[in-house]
Amino acid sequence: MPREIWVLVAAALAVALGYGIVAPIIPQFARSFDVSITAASALTSVFAGTRLLFATPGGKLIDTFGERKMYMTGLLIVAVSSAASGFAQSYVQLLVLRGLGGIGSIVFSVSAMSLIIKLSPPDHRGRASSLYGSAFLLGNILGPSLGSLLAVWGMRLPFFIYAGTLFIAFLVILIALPEPERELPGKDGVAEAPMTVGEAITSPTYRAVLVTGFAHAWTNMGVRLTMIPLAVGVAAGYDDWVSGAALTAGAIGTAISLLVAGSWSDQYGRMKIIVPGLFASGLMTIVFGNLDNPYLLVGVCLLTGLGAGLIQPGQQGAVADVLDGRAGGKVVSTFQMAGDVGQIVGPLLAGLLADHLGYSAAFTISGIILIAAILAWLPARGDAYRGYRASEQ
Repeated sequence: MPREIWVLVAAALAVALGYGIVAPIIPQFARSFDVSITAASALTSVFAGTRLLFATPGGKLIDTFGERKMYMTGLLIVAVSSAASGFAQSYVQLLVLRGLGGIGSIVFSVSAMSLIIKLSPPDHRGRASSLYGSAFLLGNILGPSLGSLLAVWGMRLPFFIYAGTLFIAFLVILIALPEPERELPGKDGVAEAPMTVGEAITSPTYRAVLVTGFAHAWTNMGVRLTMIPLAVGVAAGYDDWVSGAALTAGAIGTAISLLVAGSWSDQYGRMKIIVPGLFASGLMTIVFGNLDNPYLLVGVCLLTGLGAGLIQPGQQGAVADVLDGRAGGKVVSTFQMAGDVGQIVGPLLAGLLADHLGYSAAFTISGIILIAAILAWLPARGDAYRGYRASEQ
């Protein structure tokens, strides 16, 4: 694996560690301004909303100025907004600053994925994605534990720590990652223009990846993280340890899958790894919604995490396969936008289902959405079994 990939992985770990420290504090900090629970929840929505709104402009900026410059710019925007949040004197100030943070977040996350795609060896794209995803997962697991230890120092300190970890990531990229080639020569030795979304959408693999990204974010990144504490703790009335253990088991399952999912998708093809992941995580989500034993719930969450971990490396590798060496910030940002839409809409609609039909219906529908995403891969089966096209030539 090239040295540059490890540099990106190190930067990702720093970012995720800081985010893991600050994320649990944000709703509590908002409530300290005497606002409602709905208003506190709006901080998550405004962050996701600005990410969604600036995904397409962010992709265009990346194509114009390059991935490395925009990655560092995005890191600085989030670092400044986080540090300023620590000084916020009102809820409105905090809301505006979180929105600005969302802009920086989409810029640096799309840039980072574009760099992973550009710098990965074609036959190691899935493995590179696994390493990057594992760094984020590790940071998000360790961060809340460190954050709880720092809670005695007040709710403002985590914002400054997050700003510090973002600045460390900025320095890592500035010092250790050289400016990559902007464009690779085409077939006639002439640099190719960045791929447009219109070009990418003609690929059945890219269309399948958009559907998968939406469904994966809806259920595995949105509904499970939002609804499990409510379903297990509030509705079922189990002890506090059950929801924590369920979420932890899901994270452990995902981490285990990430160890092998990337290399498997490189070796056996994207579709052969993504489809079982969609089916397993979808089926286990349905099962979860129909159990009433706390120990079985935790075990099913582990299995759900195992399935979810198979999806992410393969779909990012598939995006890289579609680009096939060309720049394509808009192509990457559209993929991320599909996930953002799923992560916003999924919990909202699942909440409505839970209110009117119960939690079982909410988890069942969410699981069905994952399984239904398998259908999107049927037209792609001819070019998604083996990710690296050049290996077939």
